[in-house]
Amino acid sequence: MISPQQVQETMVRYIELVDACDIDGIVALYAADATVEDPVGSPPHVGIEAIDRFYREGLGRANARARRTGPVSASHAGSGAVPFCVDVDWNGRACSIQVIDVMEFDAEGRIRSMKAFWGEANLVPRDAS
Repeated sequence: MISPQQVQETMVRYIELVDACDIDGIVALYAADATVEDPVGSPPHVGIEAIDRFYREGLGRANARARRTGPVSASHAGSGAVPFCVDVDWNGRACSIQVIDVMEFDAEGRIRSMKAFWGEANLVPRDAS
């Protein structure tokens, strides 16, 4: 079983990779049969090929920046949650999206499930100045 410290380290690394728009690095964190539900309530992306396509079509085109807004909470059961903010251009407007990601990990430390909790209510306009 993955340790809480490994969960924290991987989730911090995930945010760093999102900030860098490093799609290959992000996808490498996932298990081959992983699922991504981003945002929660949307159809899940199942398997590494679908996850790769999701990040390339979304994050890869968004010129996003990301930063943690709180600590990573990790369990002894191989799961964790992290609050963070993603700065993007949303329909031509500079916005920040407040997100909480919840991840479950497999025994090898790969992400087997990621659920991103956010919606339009979490979009905050950024000052352009």
